[in-house]
Amino acid sequence: MYRLIESLNITDGLLPDMTFHNRRLNASRRELHGALTDIDLGKIISVPDGCRRGTFKCRVIYELDILMIEFVPYIRRKVSSLKMVAGDGIDYSYKYEERGALDALMKSREGCDDILIIKNGHVTDTSFSNIALLDSSGWVTPSEPLLKGTRRAELLQAGLIREVNITPESITSFKQASLINAMIGLGEMIVDVDRII
Repeated sequence: MYRLIESLNITDGLLPDMTFHNRRLNASRRELHGALTDIDLGKIISVPDGCRRGTFKCRVIYELDILMIEFVPYIRRKVSSLKMVAGDGIDYSYKYEERGALDALMKSREGCDDILIIKNGHVTDTSFSNIALLDSSGWVTPSEPLLKGTRRAELLQAGLIREVNITPESITSFKQASLINAMIGLGEMIVDVDRII
């Protein structure tokens, strides 16, 4: 079975709210490994002195137990175009460290910066993030993502986005798209809808 990963945004040495990270990590441990007790990441992650200035991605690699915690400087990639690609057979319902199926789909991006994965006729995620789309009613996110991300869960709970069924044909009815994940907040990485092909 593949190892799992939890990614956390560490900015200026501060740990983020662990609620959604702990929830996903412990649910994955229970469902895949039969864990009987929970882990609190806030009690086991210690930010090294060299990671107390700037933004770092903290990668927690785990199975039943935590296997490794690493900190890497975070450099945000530039994404201004997305290529819609079919991924009907893909399953990424858990945040696996192994991303071979996603990497294979990336080969179909045809000059675009990233991909927007269409599964069974529905918009899901990019290769590395959930997505939110803006229309006249506000921000919406696909109701059937490949992975239920922690930032997505936080935004849903706060009422800042809502779930809807999104088809490729309906993309043009939106004004813009925002990529969201643990490292990227709503509105921080925008793709114009006319750059989704």
